[in-house]
Amino acid sequence: MAQPKKPVPAQEAEPEIEMEDKPAEPADGEEIDMGAEPPPGDLSADMAAADANANVVKAGAVARTPLSWKDILVVVRKPFLKAKRTELYPMVGTTLNDNMIRHYSLGGQLSYYLTDVLAIGVEGQYYVDSFREPFDLVARQARRLPTVNKYNWSGALNFHYVPVYGKFAIFDKKLVTWEVAFTAGIGAGQSEVIPRDTKFEAFTTLLIMPNVGANMRFFIAKWMTVNVGVRDYIFIDKFEPTMRVEGGINDSAEDAKANATSSFINNVMFQIGLSFWLPTSFEYTTFR
Repeated sequence: MAQPKKPVPAQEAEPEIEMEDKPAEPADGEEIDMGAEPPPGDLSADMAAADANANVVKAGAVARTPLSWKDILVVVRKPFLKAKRTELYPMVGTTLNDNMIRHYSLGGQLSYYLTDVLAIGVEGQYYVDSFREPFDLVARQARRLPTVNKYNWSGALNFHYVPVYGKFAIFDKKLVTWEVAFTAGIGAGQSEVIPRDTKFEAFTTLLIMPNVGANMRFFIAKWMTVNVGVRDYIFIDKFEPTMRVEGGINDSAEDAKANATSSFINNVMFQIGLSFWLPTSFEYTTFR
């Protein structure tokens, strides 16, 4: 049986290849047309890669840039300087530890700061006395008057040292600067006996009065501060003799003073006032 012959496939035509003409190079002074669209592709991936490369370049540039003292950030400088300035400190005070008689003081202090933490100064105070309730209670219950003295005035030469400095914020808006200062000094004062019987003459005593204390200062302006503190004035005082009768050996003030009893006294006082600083402004001598 004869086999059918397979059809011979027609010869496939070769695809035509389009050849793009190569653009001619621009002549000198001729502009190049860059307005052709980029070939299709994943634009988002290309942009991400470009951003990453830019960050790497920036990081490398910063790392290679040398630092200078202008690039260093420091803590804010102290808003108040005291070196070579004078403090004028009017103050009032009151006794804290005497339950028979209370003293109110009106005085002032003048200090010159050699450095920002060391100062030397003088002070003076005038006192006003007032009897407290236990004085009358003892007189009524014991049928006798207590022996008390009053203070007339005092003065001292003081030395100040400021070891503590700080600041705090009020409602995270206002910064308040403060410091703690310690004071020690030597001075003099005068006490006066208050006779138990008013017909007897009083006598006075000159006192040697060392003092120690501490105070806190709050800065509210370049020329003003608020001060609060406690000071202990230490001295040996003379009191009226217990046996003082008319016509006796202690009748006169001189005899009573010669036979007076002595006692060691700690007169602790609370003091508060405003400080005014001269000159009213200051200049920094170091770089920020």
